[in-house]
Amino acid sequence: MAFGEKFEDTMMTIAEVVGDNKYLMAIKDAFTAFMPFIIIGSMGTLLKVLISSTTTGLAIWVPQLAALEPAFTAINFCTMSFMTLPIIFLIAMNLAKSKNGPEHASGVVSVAAYISMCATTVTVDGVDAPIAAMANATFGAQGLFVGMLTALLITSLFCWLTTIDAIKIKMPPSVPAGIANSFNIMIPVFFCLAVSSLFGIFFRMGTGQYVGDFIYAIMQAPLEALFNTPFGIVGMVLLSNFFWLLGIHGGLIVTPVRNPMFAAAIAANTAALAAGTQPDQIFTMGFWNSFLTLGGAGGTLCLIFATFLFSKREDHRAIAKLGILPGLCGISEPIVFGFPLVLNPTFAIPFILCSPIQAAIAVFATNIGFLPCNTVDVPFGIPILLNGFIGHGWQGVAVQLIILAVGTLVWIPFVLMANRQAEKEAAEAQAA
Repeated sequence: MAFGEKFEDTMMTIAEVVGDNKYLMAIKDAFTAFMPFIIIGSMGTLLKVLISSTTTGLAIWVPQLAALEPAFTAINFCTMSFMTLPIIFLIAMNLAKSKNGPEHASGVVSVAAYISMCATTVTVDGVDAPIAAMANATFGAQGLFVGMLTALLITSLFCWLTTIDAIKIKMPPSVPAGIANSFNIMIPVFFCLAVSSLFGIFFRMGTGQYVGDFIYAIMQAPLEALFNTPFGIVGMVLLSNFFWLLGIHGGLIVTPVRNPMFAAAIAANTAALAAGTQPDQIFTMGFWNSFLTLGGAGGTLCLIFATFLFSKREDHRAIAKLGILPGLCGISEPIVFGFPLVLNPTFAIPFILCSPIQAAIAVFATNIGFLPCNTVDVPFGIPILLNGFIGHGWQGVAVQLIILAVGTLVWIPFVLMANRQAEKEAAEAQAA
């Protein structure tokens, strides 16, 4: 058997194992159900960039359009920036259904358990005492990893507790079924919330941080040393995509390390240009947006092109059609959470490796003297090719086209593999 066939069989076996795992399927189905909201949220960002932004949108020429920005921001916030809570609820419902447990109650208790471990006060400059509020990061993609773990663990515990007859509060037969069921789960709900609340308190006492903050801190710690190595930028984008694969916003992980260094790099390039010398700092925010995350994290725009060219799956083609416009502006969430790519073994390898390949191409083009270092950081949201031209001239456009071609070639074998998986699933369904 050829290596390609062995590799494909291995990946399909892994996919089957994932499909039979009720925990991973609960996560996958949750993201699938939430996909429409993610797409709408990305459209809010896109409308903000193209219409109401005073730096990139039509509001440059029609200032009155800037008044629409709060509406577009609200669309994005109530969907993508608030995704953790509904994702927790959906994961818990799916898992409870597979365990024959109470679905809606599992969703509510999982959300409550997550909130019980989060900070409920914030410190404001000029105010002596903390005020009652919650940080936006609690609800957005930064809280997703902890939220998913909470949904899986709390739902498993809750469904098990509801099977223990001794802790059910029995009601007379004359009591309506809905009320009786509510009393039956009262003690399991209390026990689950007590466990999550106490865990959150003891964790903070032991570490000095809330659970979510601690996890992000330990993820960011090794990045300082990584970034300063010769292959640091490739390693950083590789790590960012790996976190995306787990459902964690990889960009948020690397941002605290990346952005200060990018700011220093663009400042050095600008100073060199003003002094009449050649800018030599490769890694800037414009470089990251134009080449490393061209079309979105993980080369998802290349996946869209490969899907249009070779996919026979109607579901994937439909999602690709919805994701093409955001993808052209560097917004990858409709594809990442729509296919979904999260915890998807079929697409894991190209999703993780595509951006490092893009980085290697752009770095090589710079090192041989073809691609100039940029002195203007193009804002996020500017469409591809245009952002490459503004930041790096026609050479930037040429490198982007090469990256798109190579990235599409990387994705094609895995799109074909997904076709065969769908055919196999359809054949098994007909045989059953």
